[in-house]
Amino acid sequence: MYRLFILFTLSLGMLFYSMTSNANTRHQSNNPFVGAVYAMSNDADRNMVVAYGRNADGTLDLIGKFRTSGAGGAFDGGEGLDPLISAYSILLTDNKRHLLVVNAGSRSITVFRINDDFSLRRTDRRRVVGVGPNSIAYHDGRVYVASIDADGQFTGEPDQEGALTGFTLSPRGELRPIRDSVRILENRPSAIQFSPDGKFLVVTSINAGSAALNSASNDEVVVYQVKRNGLLSEQPVGRSASTLPNNAQGRNLASAIGFEIVEDAGKRFVVVTEAREFQPDGTPPAFPNLQTGSVSTWQLLDDGQLELINLDVLAGDTFSDGERTACWIEFSRDEKTFWVSNALDSTLSSYSFNEGQISLIEQVEAAGAQPDNSSPENAFATTDGWIDLWLSADGRYLYQLFGLSGTIGVFRVNEDGHGLTEIQKVSDLPQVNTQGIVAF
Repeated sequence: MYRLFILFTLSLGMLFYSMTSNANTRHQSNNPFVGAVYAMSNDADRNMVVAYGRNADGTLDLIGKFRTSGAGGAFDGGEGLDPLISAYSILLTDNKRHLLVVNAGSRSITVFRINDDFSLRRTDRRRVVGVGPNSIAYHDGRVYVASIDADGQFTGEPDQEGALTGFTLSPRGELRPIRDSVRILENRPSAIQFSPDGKFLVVTSINAGSAALNSASNDEVVVYQVKRNGLLSEQPVGRSASTLPNNAQGRNLASAIGFEIVEDAGKRFVVVTEAREFQPDGTPPAFPNLQTGSVSTWQLLDDGQLELINLDVLAGDTFSDGERTACWIEFSRDEKTFWVSNALDSTLSSYSFNEGQISLIEQVEAAGAQPDNSSPENAFATTDGWIDLWLSADGRYLYQLFGLSGTIGVFRVNEDGHGLTEIQKVSDLPQVNTQGIVAF
């Protein structure tokens, strides 16, 4: 009798396991998507993440819109294009379990859990130091957030000096502040990233060399060492700039924004986009005196120092005839080529990469609506404003955010590894002030 009871119990258990397993299998098989794309509305009243399911052919279907419980913000001078002047304002954790999003208008960061169907569930929200959080870095459970200005005031980008705030992220999606983690910067940060091994945190600056900076810093890129307890070194261990004020070439200052850290041939390289907006004397940008954008590269050495490799590689032939406002960057999966998004001109340029050496492949690899350059108002009213971009996990599709039309452009990567073919546009975002996109 006892043996019959045990057999009956085991049978029930196996039946329950089978039903649960089948239910999970059905759930997965009923999900038509192979991945997802997330973009941030950055709405000043009610910030949201717009979620799309990614089909096998690269096209997108709307899943839904998910509130961050925070507010977006505009810190770009009011044009509605690139309102945070940053990259990585929205970021996936490495295991694709959580999505991190800044709330620039409410000085906070939100964490979402990514569900099996790629919808989102909010798990936490935490305040950060300074005004306008605009970029996020993640590595192995550690999170750092950059803020535009440490003193809590916003008067324009020329004189801003930002801050970094550190957290740990639990498997449940809960943030915990790292004690004594705040670092005050000498410039306005535009993007931050951990090195692949997590030993360094790299920060780029939009206003390096600005004549209005109290710090008088010319540092386009700085590097902090990350200690075992998650704290950063008190001061940068590496710093560099491709262009100094009042240079003999009359070159606008770098205005660095997006960057990638790439490993090649056993070395680490920092590859930085340069919008070239601040004028050579350090005064603020003056439309239409925006010069051809560029890309510069450094080797990140074992001690955190930056060794110059390629400086100021133009997206054109001269300082005045190429693509303007180079702001974001995305590498191909084999890391032999990369694309740069030129915001004002709504174009993508392509470059080759080999051990830090880069060269322009195509000045215009893809293009959207072009600006009317007769005045600033006309320019921003007519351009699509191509800003953040991200590549699918399989490397076959590129997703480009159009910052002034509330649209995501879907491009198939051609067999040559850099050519692009547009296959879809989806428009579910606000027409201005959007920021940030990720895909997998």
